[in-house]
Amino acid sequence: MNESIRIKGNASVANVSCGFDCIGYAISDPGDIITLIRKNTPGIDITMSGFGSDSISCNPNNNTGGKAVLSLLDALKSNQGFKLHIEKGIPPGSGIGSSSASAAAAVFGANELLGNPFSLNELLIHGMAGEAVASGGFHADNIAPALFGGIILVRSYDPLDILNLPVPGNLFSSAVLPKMTINTMEARKILPEMVPLKNAVEQAGNLSGFTLGLHESDYDLLGRSMVDHFAETHRAKLIPGYEEVRGSALDMGAIGCGISGSGPAVFALSDSLEKAQLIGNAMVKQFKAVGLSSQAYSSPIHTNPPEILG
Repeated sequence: MNESIRIKGNASVANVSCGFDCIGYAISDPGDIITLIRKNTPGIDITMSGFGSDSISCNPNNNTGGKAVLSLLDALKSNQGFKLHIEKGIPPGSGIGSSSASAAAAVFGANELLGNPFSLNELLIHGMAGEAVASGGFHADNIAPALFGGIILVRSYDPLDILNLPVPGNLFSSAVLPKMTINTMEARKILPEMVPLKNAVEQAGNLSGFTLGLHESDYDLLGRSMVDHFAETHRAKLIPGYEEVRGSALDMGAIGCGISGSGPAVFALSDSLEKAQLIGNAMVKQFKAVGLSSQAYSSPIHTNPPEILG
């Protein structure tokens, strides 16, 4: 049995406009690198490096990766201890699943070192326990794609029911991260507790249209469906120049564009890698116009679980 492992946990885009708390997809970059080493004493010793690492707790109960591993060990009734190093490639508060990438990679790596007692589906609840440290609740729209890859639909939370949606072969993502942060829990607090019935009906129609669009590779339907009636109106105010950034993506031919998770990252979907790169560059340019530097990540949808690096 191996004594150590290195794992890459991928970033992810959640909500995808019409799928608040129930749609998410994984992207190839950026990612967090997790190193796990078995130790002879109980407990988890955490060290951190990389983007925003000085702002993240090394207490395993308050760390997304540490909490996910503790949840797994508790389910196994195991006293196995680990040294856990988290190299943050995804800044906290970015909106592209920073906490989920760490939790997914950590729980995936621990499971590997323990002989794979759990399936990916069984690991999800432990990853969600880690994600809850950052989000304040059990949400799966980032952790599920980070763990499974692809495009995920959370059909139900009680009971938990996760569905893999088809990924059209020529569907590409642009995710642009401006140099600012938004706290996930604070971003949830600004949302209304109730929405008008008309908005709920329209959101249900858009989510259905988006799902059918993936099944039929109908990008026109995808674009028409990528409208959010729950969160975007409220969260757009937190992102300087958001409407102009979104407009620049659509002007460059994006299928649709919206806020990734709680923001501040903005994502767009398109039908070629070249177009995805042009869209990313256009959004970076528009963020610059309002005084924000930003980084664009353009890639196909990432369809694999966390990657074992060694």
